[in-house]
Amino acid sequence: MSSPERLLEILTNKGVLLPEWKDAVASVDRKLFVPDLIEVDDRPLSRSERPERWLTVVYGDLPLVTQINDGKDLGDDAYRLPTSSSSMPSLMLEMLQLLDVREGHRTMDAGAGTGYNLAWLSHRLGSENVFGIDIDPVIVEQAIKNLHAAGYSPHVVCGDAEKGHPDGAPYDRWLATFTVPEIPYAWVEQTPAGRIVAPWGGSYHSYSFAVLDTRDGVAEGRFSGYPAFMRTRTNRPPRGYLRDFLHHRDDVTRSTTSLSPRDLEAEYEAKFFIGLSLTDAWSLLAEANDGSDEATLWLLADDRTSWASVDYVPGHGTFAVEQYGPRSLWDELEAAYRRWERLGRPARDRAGLTVTREGQHVWLDTPGNVIT
Repeated sequence: MSSPERLLEILTNKGVLLPEWKDAVASVDRKLFVPDLIEVDDRPLSRSERPERWLTVVYGDLPLVTQINDGKDLGDDAYRLPTSSSSMPSLMLEMLQLLDVREGHRTMDAGAGTGYNLAWLSHRLGSENVFGIDIDPVIVEQAIKNLHAAGYSPHVVCGDAEKGHPDGAPYDRWLATFTVPEIPYAWVEQTPAGRIVAPWGGSYHSYSFAVLDTRDGVAEGRFSGYPAFMRTRTNRPPRGYLRDFLHHRDDVTRSTTSLSPRDLEAEYEAKFFIGLSLTDAWSLLAEANDGSDEATLWLLADDRTSWASVDYVPGHGTFAVEQYGPRSLWDELEAAYRRWERLGRPARDRAGLTVTREGQHVWLDTPGNVIT
């Protein structure tokens, strides 16, 4: 039987249910925060058509997409970009553990979404200590309705979360549930002596939590986890079908590389450091569909002016490269990879981030050893 108790059981069995959050998880019914129509594994799921399956995923440890393309109908052939969701509960617990919330803390949840995380926070801290902000007025309205249905009334406002919400400041804890390429300094100002946890990274690699402690106008800390969150709407790099980014395929520059694209895709530590340089392009590994284990790695510039491809063939030591545009994207990527090698192939946990009024920089091992 799918029920709140089932979700509690799943999280307990996975060893991720934090004792201090157990009562919140048990008391807040996720069903109240999930719309009737959702997407799971890129497939639509309707509560009215498949009620048992709907309940199973709601009370499972799964991310549930609740909005596509900012809620706009762009036509049947449009690229479907998830733009809001109910996050995976185990990931929510990971974020909250990093946030280190304590009783009495005044907390901001930037990216209110369905309100589910706000309800957990309200249950533990009291609604009067919990704030939320989201840029989408439809999402804000629904989140407030969901929260009221569950018996909670945190302060939820519509606005640009990157500018924060000074009317509620100062905050002890700031949690973002969308990815940012830079930590807005407004967050540091509004959390003057506390902690910020936010999914962080550029277009190429955005799978890190920045966990930053704030003091004296500076936020500083290290990276953790491998989260996959939707990006800020105020500075969101474009996505689409591969065909939307490819052009001038007869005008390419050809070369070869000894860096295996398949090995690169498995080098998560390398990809983090590459992403520090390649902030405005993204990658897509396309597998051959003939059982050959061949693949093509595509690099696609956010502005759609440049692209590159590298063909992987098993057993080969060199790989064919094609590039087009004002930038040689593969050359940029390989240069960043070689810099990572010269640094001694460091793991991501050796890197840290410092945010000041002047901007942000990434360092290796110690704040004085700046590498960006």
